[in-house]
Amino acid sequence: MILRRYLSLVGIGSAEIDLILQKDTFKAGDSVGGYFLIKGGTIEQQIKQIDCDLVLMDQANGIEKVIDSTTIMLSAWIDSEASNKVDFTFKLPESVPASSRDISYRFTTKLTFDEGVESFDQDIIKIK
Repeated sequence: MILRRYLSLVGIGSAEIDLILQKDTFKAGDSVGGYFLIKGGTIEQQIKQIDCDLVLMDQANGIEKVIDSTTIMLSAWIDSEASNKVDFTFKLPESVPASSRDISYRFTTKLTFDEGVESFDQDIIKIK
């Protein structure tokens, strides 16, 4: 049990997060809906928060910038091998340019624990 705890502190067997979206194509100003699926690892862990950033990637200019962010503060435990869902809604800004050959978007999600290595997820979306 102690070995599993130390392994999860360095990221081996730690809980993981996955953003599940209802769809992956949107218009500027749309509301994005879905949920975060948190899968427990080999030991019980205390979740501190979930951060999710909308990131614009401009290949032509080599720019990557955060357009908007949301943070969900939690004080919850995820049991080993359990799964929890946390609802996700995000309003896209009206002023974002449409996706193109050079412009793309992704949601970058970070799950933070009281102890241990953070879990990350990325989900590409398209804006018409």
